[in-house]
Amino acid sequence: MEKPLCVAWKILSSHLVEGDPSVDPELGIRIDQTLTQDATGTMAYLQFESMGVKRVKTEISVSYVDHNTVQIGFENADDHDFLQSVAKKYGVVYSKCGNGICHQLHLERFGRPGSTLLGSDSHTPTGGGIGQIAIGAGGIDIAVAMAGGAFHIPAPKVRAIVLKGKLRRGVSAKDVILAVLAKYGTKGNVGWIFEYTGPGVKTLDVPSRATIANMGAELGVTTSVFPSDNVTKQFLAAQGRSKDFSEILPDRGAKYDDSFEIDLSKVEPLMAAPHSPGNIVSVKSMKGTKVNQIMIGSCTNSSYRDIRTVALHLRGKHVADDVEVGIACGSRQVINMLAKDGSLAMLHSAGCRMLENACGFCIGAHMSPRTGAVSLRTNNRNFEGRSGTKSAKVYLVSPETAAASALTGKVELPTEKPVAAVPAPKKFPVDDSMFLYRSTAGKGVKGTVIVRGPNIAPVPKGVPLASGIKGVCAIKVGDKITTDHIMPAGARLKFRSNIPEYAKYVFEPCDPKFHDTCLANKGKGLANVIVAGESYGQGSSREHAALCPMYLGVKAVFAKSIERIHRANLINFGIVPFVFADPSDYSKIDAGDAISLAGMRAAVEGDGRLAVKTPKGEVILETSLSAREKHILLSGGLLASL
Repeated sequence: MEKPLCVAWKILSSHLVEGDPSVDPELGIRIDQTLTQDATGTMAYLQFESMGVKRVKTEISVSYVDHNTVQIGFENADDHDFLQSVAKKYGVVYSKCGNGICHQLHLERFGRPGSTLLGSDSHTPTGGGIGQIAIGAGGIDIAVAMAGGAFHIPAPKVRAIVLKGKLRRGVSAKDVILAVLAKYGTKGNVGWIFEYTGPGVKTLDVPSRATIANMGAELGVTTSVFPSDNVTKQFLAAQGRSKDFSEILPDRGAKYDDSFEIDLSKVEPLMAAPHSPGNIVSVKSMKGTKVNQIMIGSCTNSSYRDIRTVALHLRGKHVADDVEVGIACGSRQVINMLAKDGSLAMLHSAGCRMLENACGFCIGAHMSPRTGAVSLRTNNRNFEGRSGTKSAKVYLVSPETAAASALTGKVELPTEKPVAAVPAPKKFPVDDSMFLYRSTAGKGVKGTVIVRGPNIAPVPKGVPLASGIKGVCAIKVGDKITTDHIMPAGARLKFRSNIPEYAKYVFEPCDPKFHDTCLANKGKGLANVIVAGESYGQGSSREHAALCPMYLGVKAVFAKSIERIHRANLINFGIVPFVFADPSDYSKIDAGDAISLAGMRAAVEGDGRLAVKTPKGEVILETSLSAREKHILLSGGLLASL
């Protein structure tokens, strides 16, 4: 009799192509679907082109345009033309600008229970809401998957989040995931999958499950997953996709590596205070706090259920005079439904600004708050400065809390005057007219000419790791340095397809002179080293946070700990990810210190242990590498190793 399996291992086992979970630290899995968005897609498709593959080999690959939709200057529009022409040539479905946010759209129209999805966006795990193993990764990993290659992950542990009871009115899925973040925080969860199970699961609709899976990215886990059950079946049927349904439930007696129980009836309204999604406080404790701005939407909370709930809160009322409220729906489908049931009119009459259905405010692309503002937002990250205003205090809240607070301009408890739950629609209006090339998906159109604007530069490649290296600490940073710190988004994001230009802004929030320092060191034949504290590289999956430093001559990172996606990106671009054997040795290195890296190649080839000399003494570093990772690093990066 076969061993009883949980949902995560049922899907992983059926897609395993390399490794044995019982003995191997790293596994290779087959990828069925991929997604990209425009902020990461340009580089992913440039890398795919360089592989010389004629067409994508996945079940389906989709190129979404949802990040840089406010087209100031020629760069974004040029990149969109490039993405559209690439999609047509190689057999990728193209989602036009204005169609919606990738994760909401993929859940609606393409996500399939039991399949694997790899996306060049850290919130790809949204697909876990319908029983999909959906993982965020760097663009080059997406390129490899589109070319038919396996995706590699550390053999994961699975933690059961056991849900019991039912949420009270005014409490929603956002509060559930904030409760999980309160328990586990934003670091220390690398290598885990969180699987939601228990009798409380059936009380959550698919949008609620997707919200919880989406913000698993903030925990730093590999992914999060729900079972595919009758709730999933009804959702897919309502989307006209009954054929995509398959039931995937944990076997009776399925074993987990750990578990945590949540009584949904006892969950209270929560919020993440500045400047981390893991800084959880109760809404009750913040009640009465003055609010200047409220932003509702993003890939976390932009479903019909979420925005309709806000409309019911605001029906027949008006937002406070001194608060600005903006709403970004997740897709055209959501907007169409809101228009038909009168919700759009309710929101408009209440004084809300209706924004484009795009990522927008979440990534600081627009709607930045005023100096020193308090901004309540339903998105998933509140890193310092991510909103576009460094002095702003951003709190992450549920749509219910956002709506209640909009009426008074102060933080309010949504449980005091809750609205009725929005029922799951029996039928969604389907309009796929802004998905191009569905008929040629996986085939492509011969003779298509790739459109390349002047902002699209060739992909830089790394060089083999040298045996004798002299290094210098180009920068020293603290704990929880995010990819937003390393590679700013917002106004800088338009340079994502031009590495020499984008590299000018590496570590701009921390040290605006980092680019110049690195080039000066590189000119002297010195390798640049980054020294960091705990949880280095958390946040977005943007591979530019490794690619641009590689271009500037960074050869290694020394950190107390490194997050999963960023560690993989560092390896993919030939940067060795070391951790301090003794975390206190972090204090022995300062910016500008000369560092001997003479044995680094030998360390990579061997046991991963390296002794480096610094002005304050010897420091021992460690890195645990698979044979595949060693080959990539020794070659100078994934592209160079192919």
